[in-house]
Amino acid sequence: MSMNVANCPRCGKIFVKGFNDVCPNCVKDLEQQYEKCVKYLREHKGTTINDLSEATEVSIKQITKFIREGRISILHAPNMSYSCEVCGISIRENTICEPCRMKLVKDVRNHTEDERRSEERKKHENQVTYNIQDRLKEKR
Repeated sequence: MSMNVANCPRCGKIFVKGFNDVCPNCVKDLEQQYEKCVKYLREHKGTTINDLSEATEVSIKQITKFIREGRISILHAPNMSYSCEVCGISIRENTICEPCRMKLVKDVRNHTEDERRSEERKKHENQVTYNIQDRLKEKR
């Protein structure tokens, strides 16, 4: 019988790992931060993420995490946006903006095509080598 223990990534304390990735004290702290954010957003619908962070003393990174987890909805908060993880421009959904996503898709497609061409070239080189060897065997 083994216990699944871990160090809390927020505070470093050892805790028994269950459903949460952080210790019980940090879970409570995160819930308090979440409640502060939700309460402020209800009272100030036109706020920005910077204003929300300043007013609640919750980091922009944590607010963004709440949004991405679906805990904070920005549907009715027209001025609320967060940064694209690649280029940093303001976005309202997903983790990266559309231009960065398209570039990523293009890069993956190009990489796949390069791999296919490389395999074809290797296959062709092996085929040519095989034919030369056959000719040499026939001459003997």
